Amino acid sequence: MHSLHLWQHAHTFGQDQIKAGERRTQMVIALTTIMMIIEIAGGIAFGSLALLADGLHMGSHAAALGLTVFAYAYARRYASDRRFSFGTGKVNALTGFSSAILLGGFALGMVWESIHRLLSPVEIVYNQAIAVSVVGLAVNAFSAVVLAQRPGEEDHHPHPHLPGHSDHNLKAAYLHVLADALTSVLAVIALSAGKWIGLAWMDPLMGIVGAVLITRWSYGLLRDTSAVLLDKQAPAELEQAVRGAIESEDGNRIADLHLWSIGPQTYAVAMSIVTDQPKSPPHYKSLLPDRVRVAHMTVELHSCGRGQGAPVISLGHNPPTYPSVSASHIA
Repeated sequence: MHSLHLWQHAHTFGQDQIKAGERRTQMVIALTTIMMIIEIAGGIAFGSLALLADGLHMGSHAAALGLTVFAYAYARRYASDRRFSFGTGKVNALTGFSSAILLGGFALGMVWESIHRLLSPVEIVYNQAIAVSVVGLAVNAFSAVVLAQRPGEEDHHPHPHLPGHSDHNLKAAYLHVLADALTSVLAVIALSAGKWIGLAWMDPLMGIVGAVLITRWSYGLLRDTSAVLLDKQAPAELEQAVRGAIESEDGNRIADLHLWSIGPQTYAVAMSIVTDQPKSPPHYKSLLPDRVRVAHMTVELHSCGRGQGAPVISLGHNPPTYPSVSASHIA
């Protein structure tokens, strides 16, 4: 009657901590901005569309990377704001979704400029253009390595070698850098073909090829981030892991299960359990496998033959032990 603090918990879920991806993204922004200036100047001076396009895309990607850093800072600043029911983890997905749209826009711009250059070719100063594009490729490759997921950085990560697999904000930044690296590779190929074989049309053609690949990356990021924003059910393997863990105990059956992402590798779960031996709230969370990383759990218990009116129990981080489930508990 005097305090409810034992049954309450914060809803930051680690979103108030500085992420490693934030610092790495800041480093890449500086490198990208410097290289953008060099490539744009070189593309104009040497007449290379591939080089100019690479510089312009690096500029737009630098802006997109800036959005990524802003999202990290915003999520951290408002992590404790009670207006966000499950914290600010989805800011990560929202920024990734926005970046995916930008990637698609860049791809359309590349196609437009490439077609225009095919119809109206210009003279290219190959030696200087190749030199600048090679430097751009080196910078982009280094940036991609900086942003790549490092093994062990995210505990319980099912695929640690996949960059930003769970951090859609970091994944978006990585794809922007990867797109820049791709256009740099294509620029080197196109310029080399023009210089040594005389295939000047390769320069704009490579712009179209790059646009197709970037569009594919954009679609994949849109698909992944929209699933988080729309509270799509977690992957079947995680759902089965939760169901199997709860039902592994005799007498437990899950009648309804909702498992969804509320942040990078962080999930919330709401389930309806039918059982003939109801137990305390912490017991059911203790059954869940650690790899699922459930930050917020709500359980509705139904005793066999009891019908409707069972208590709803919400579990957060490290809930205290309760003697029974005769009332609603929030922790």
